[in-house]
Amino acid sequence: MSALFTKKTFTANRFRKNNLSRFMAGALLVAIAAGCSNNKADATSNTDTIGSAQETASSAATGDNGTDATVVEALQANLNASGIEETIVSAVPTAMDGIYWVTAEGLPSFFTDKSGKHIIQGQIIAVGEGTPVDISAELTANTVQEALAAVDKEEMVIYPAVGETKAVVYSFTDADCPYCTKLHEEIDDINESGIEVRYLAWPRSQASVPKMEAIWCSEDRHAAMDQAKIGANVQAPSCDNPVQAHMELGARLGVRGTPAIFTETGQQVGGYLPAAQLAQAVGIN
Repeated sequence: MSALFTKKTFTANRFRKNNLSRFMAGALLVAIAAGCSNNKADATSNTDTIGSAQETASSAATGDNGTDATVVEALQANLNASGIEETIVSAVPTAMDGIYWVTAEGLPSFFTDKSGKHIIQGQIIAVGEGTPVDISAELTANTVQEALAAVDKEEMVIYPAVGETKAVVYSFTDADCPYCTKLHEEIDDINESGIEVRYLAWPRSQASVPKMEAIWCSEDRHAAMDQAKIGANVQAPSCDNPVQAHMELGARLGVRGTPAIFTETGQQVGGYLPAAQLAQAVGIN
């Protein structure tokens, strides 16, 4: 009973959102891509600029150099003083003096200062040494790459590439999202182009949670996914499944709509993209 209560409580909190996560989502300036949002203020971000920025990014300090425990403690204390119940995981120094890259449970990563008194969202661009460099893009991509690589393949519904695997993409998906359906209608063409698609669950509403859990609890997940994408009512006995974990992961990575498509290097390339455009986006000509 306690496990069920915890599961339902987390799901309810995911859709209600706490004050900080709602404020952060509303404050983000995003490019609107083709996708289904889970509220009026949200849309899947299309971060095409990450690719070019990452190629020229300087070696900003990441987790390899360790977190600053003093900044973590200060930020945690300031959040608690403001009545915000979030757990700070790490605060890593960046290429900008006095600015730290913060990872928190259930929130998109953000910047803070050494005092931990300010939450800073958006780009930090370094200039003065040739081509401008978006250091925030590199840090975001690194965070996403590590998080997705840590997901067990058994937890995902994977549609492998046909022949040589030229690229791998992760797609947070919802059974009730029309743009997710459009993407899945082209799954054969996507696989034929050499792209492996790894689906993670991202129900956009409370009503979609049972459908997503039924897919992941089905004996044949691929068949269940295919049926769900054409509007069939998929049912399966309840089981231990990763849907809640995927929802939490998506929240931490800043997913605000579906499909949210990421490459293995942590770049977000869409929103829905037709098969040919998706191939171009991941570098397949």
